Amino acid sequence: MISVEEALARVLDLFNPLDIEDVPIAQAMGRVLAKDVKATHNQPPFAGSAMDGYAVQTADITSGTALTVIGESAAGTRFEGSVRAGQAVRIFTGAPVPDGADRILIQEDCTRVDDTITVADNIDTKNYIRPAGGDFAIGDTVFAPLKLGTNEISLLAAMNVGNVPVRRKPIIALVPTGDELVYPGAKLGPDQICSSNNLGLKAMVEAAGGEARLLPIARDNEAALRTVLDLCEGADAIVTMGGASVGDHDLVGQMAQGADMETSFYKVAMRPGKPLMAGRYNGTPLIGLPGNPVSSIVCGHIFLRPALNAMLGLGKQALSRETATLMQDIKNNGPRAHYMRAQLGHQNGTPTCTLFDRQDSSLLSILAKANILMVRNPNEPSKKAGDIVDIIRI
Repeated sequence: MISVEEALARVLDLFNPLDIEDVPIAQAMGRVLAKDVKATHNQPPFAGSAMDGYAVQTADITSGTALTVIGESAAGTRFEGSVRAGQAVRIFTGAPVPDGADRILIQEDCTRVDDTITVADNIDTKNYIRPAGGDFAIGDTVFAPLKLGTNEISLLAAMNVGNVPVRRKPIIALVPTGDELVYPGAKLGPDQICSSNNLGLKAMVEAAGGEARLLPIARDNEAALRTVLDLCEGADAIVTMGGASVGDHDLVGQMAQGADMETSFYKVAMRPGKPLMAGRYNGTPLIGLPGNPVSSIVCGHIFLRPALNAMLGLGKQALSRETATLMQDIKNNGPRAHYMRAQLGHQNGTPTCTLFDRQDSSLLSILAKANILMVRNPNEPSKKAGDIVDIIRI
């Protein structure tokens, strides 16, 4: 067995950033920006009004002063003339400030009769003008790589970016294995269970920015497994679920030890997830996950998500860790790294980690309640409530 760190390094060696493609900005949500994007115009492109009111000269603004309204400036329709002493232009939020004006007198600070406004007492002293380029200026840059969310899409749209250069979505072929599996919604026989790992991993892949391809269930014979694996042609990676252990029916594990695959490693010193493997099948990177439901999903977080990030150009590294305060005593750990299901909470503003009592790798009901994994190193001594521990968000 190799360590989790070495296994992850070998997994990441199998993957490189994918090609770059341009997509319409309306389709760029969740994609990864692949090239830096520079602004080609100022935002706003003109000095604009931050309030409804009147564009005036500051020197004219004293209590009781009367000014003549000579026109109007609205968003999309500017006033073409200039403001001189004794004059004002009616202006609305977002409209260009006319030449000659250096202040917006808000409408609450004056009264208007016909084309004359009179400055009130105790007026607001702010000028309420947004300068040209106050948001961003020509040459300002959005740097890649960057996963695009709501805020980033809004910025790129304001920068007049119609097509966005992004990494192609990784296509992940998901191959469940086992005679006992049926797809959810089918009638279960007395010895059957629902195939859940592939659906959970599909959700994981899509949340991480990939495209999941659901393959038929590979039954526990070599011909069936090879038939399904051959259907994975064109995928950027193959992920098998189950069959990676050492039983008579664990064909993926047998393949990893034979001449059928270029195997990078087989078995990792972690729990859940010892029977994990990776390599290449007909040149395509393959990650063989354990069949136990929790093992499969936990290993997906630890190995598949970083692989997806590598393909998306987000770097080759483990998922980020945080720290939290342990809420109960725990005994010493064994020789394998342990990724324990837990809940993240807060106490007096401090993150807390509460472990579930049951950590069996078959318990999806526990995994569904967990929002973090607490990481224990091999042979780690016992810990007390109040100790600081490492966590990974899931």
